[in-house]
Amino acid sequence: MNSSLPESSEDHGLDADIDPSIQCSRCEAVCCRLTVYVMADDATPDWLIDQDEHGMDVMRRLDDGWCAALDRETMRCSIYALRPQVCRDFDMGGADCREVRANDRELAIAVLD
Repeated sequence: MNSSLPESSEDHGLDADIDPSIQCSRCEAVCCRLTVYVMADDATPDWLIDQDEHGMDVMRRLDDGWCAALDRETMRCSIYALRPQVCRDFDMGGADCREVRANDRELAIAVLD
C-alpha cells in the first residue's frame, strides 16, 4: 500500500484519488497554460475574458500561452477568489492535475531528445 496516499477520503477529507505530495506552491503551474472556459455565473473580471474560435468565453491568455491571471512572480493566481469554476474544480494532485503534469514532462523530454 502506498503510504503517501490517504486510505480514504473520509479519513483525510480528501478525494481518494488525490496525491497529497503534489502542491501548487511547488509546481510549474502547467494548469495555467490550459484553455479555461468561463461560465456565465463565474465572477471572473471581464478584462480577463476572451472568446475562442467558437465564440465561447475563455480566460485570456498571454502571447506565450500563460493565463493572464497568473502572477508570474509568485506563480499563483492573482484572482484566486474570483477564479472560474473550472479552475476551482481542478483538484491539486487529482487525476487531471497528474495527467497534465505528466504530459508536460513528456513534451519537455521529447523537446530535449
